[in-house]
Formats: sequence, structure tokens, C-alpha cells
Amino acid sequence: MLKRFAGWTLSGPATFLVVLCLVLPVTATIAATFGSAKGPWALYQAFFESGFRQRVLWRTLEIALITTVVSVVIGFFTAYVVSRAPPRWRSVLIILAVFPLLTGVVVRSFAWLIVLGRNGIANNFFVWLGLEGAPYPMLYTQGSVIIAMIYLFVPLMVLTLVGVLENIPDDVIEAAASLGATQSAIFRQIIFPLAVPGLIVGAVLVFTGSFTSYATPQLLGGDRQMTMGTLLHQRAMVAFDWDGAATVAAIMVVVTLAIVLAMTRIARRLNPMAT
Repeated sequence: MLKRFAGWTLSGPATFLVVLCLVLPVTATIAATFGSAKGPWALYQAFFESGFRQRVLWRTLEIALITTVVSVVIGFFTAYVVSRAPPRWRSVLIILAVFPLLTGVVVRSFAWLIVLGRNGIANNFFVWLGLEGAPYPMLYTQGSVIIAMIYLFVPLMVLTLVGVLENIPDDVIEAAASLGATQSAIFRQIIFPLAVPGLIVGAVLVFTGSFTSYATPQLLGGDRQMTMGTLLHQRAMVAFDWDGAATVAAIMVVVTLAIVLAMTRIARRLNPMAT
């Protein structure tokens, strides 16, 4: 009984702050969307009847899902190489892998303007190669936003997976190899199932971060490639449509929770041990 009371006492302040700073504001925002004079669902009906807003929603989902899939693939194999490196090199590789996290999101996104601009590094290289049609219009496209997003979130994926892969016992892998298992079989039946919990956490972090991102889509996509984050800013700070902004925010919360729950369920089916 005393241990239980001590646990509640220690977690009480943090729980209070989460409720005060997160749960109550989000609940109030969602509740405000049902107070329209035209009916409780009028704002949502107006959102989904707009072809432009539907395209923004689907574009944001597409960008977030592509970013998540590519980041998971690149991050997993990078983390695997890092986790299997000699101990003296492992720390160096981890630092190099997560070094971009030491700079701000705006700085890293702005750097891609220099790389992908019409007179940027990439186009100057294409012109030097003599490629037909160079320089290419690479900025303010969906591709530029996805590339920048992947660059932003792969280090986070690596950081999430390195610890999981390091904790896979070498004895298990060596035992499987001694019993005649091929490298592909070891990966499918041992490494990947044991890494699924880390994949769940990493994929959730990447998806939620890319789905709700504002700075990167604004800098590299602009109004041509508007996402839910930039639409929310436009509704709130440009059009001063607070009801519309609250509706966008509520939809983002619901979609994020739905995708996260779906990803968690899929991951649990892949690995029943992941809880």
C-alpha cells in the first residue's frame, strides 16, 4: 500500500502537468469545433466538402507515410551496422548518425534551399554534367518536402533502433548460425522480430513528427505543397478563422491517433511479443 501511494505521489506532478498543458487544451480545441450555430458537425462537413482541403489532407498523409517507410528502412539498416560495429567505432558512428539533431529544424530545412534551389548545389552539378533540361525545378515540390523530411527524421529512427539492436544477444545469433541458419533466415526469424518494439516507437515518432510538421513544408513546399500544418497556420494567423483552425487541429489529432493505433496493431501481428 505504501509503495502504491509513493508511486502516485511521485507521478502526481508530472500527471498534473500533462493534464493541464496537453489534455485540457486539446480537449477544449476539439470541443470548440462542435459549437457551430449551423450544427455540431457543420465545421467538419465544410472541411470534407472542400476539394482543396481534402487534397491537403491526402498530401499530408502521403508525405508522412512515405517519410515513415523510407526512414524505417534507412534507419534500420544504419542502426544495424552501427550496433554490429566494434565498440571503439560504435560511439563515433552514433555521433555521426545523430549529428544533424544538434542543429535546429529550421536551419536543416533552410539548408535544403541551398541544395535544391535553381542555382543550388544539385542543379549546378547537373548543369556541369550537361544533363538535358538542367537546371530542374526541384523546390516547392512534394519531392523536396519528402527528401527534407527523411533527412530530418532518419537520425531519430537510428537513435531509437540502436539500443534495441544492441540488446539482441550475440549468443542467439551465433547459435542460429551454428545450427545452419542462413543470414537471411537469422534476419527474418531473430533480428527483425526482436527489433519490432523499436520499429513501433521509431515509426510512431517519425509519422507524428512528419504529419504535424510546419517549418519544413512551409520552407520547401510553400503554398504549392500546402500540408495540414501550414493550413492550420494559414487559418489561424492569416485568415483569423479560429473555428477553421480548430477543425484542422482536431482532424490532425484524430488522424494521428488512428494511424498510430493501426501501426501498433500491425506491428503486434508481426511480433506477438511486442506489447
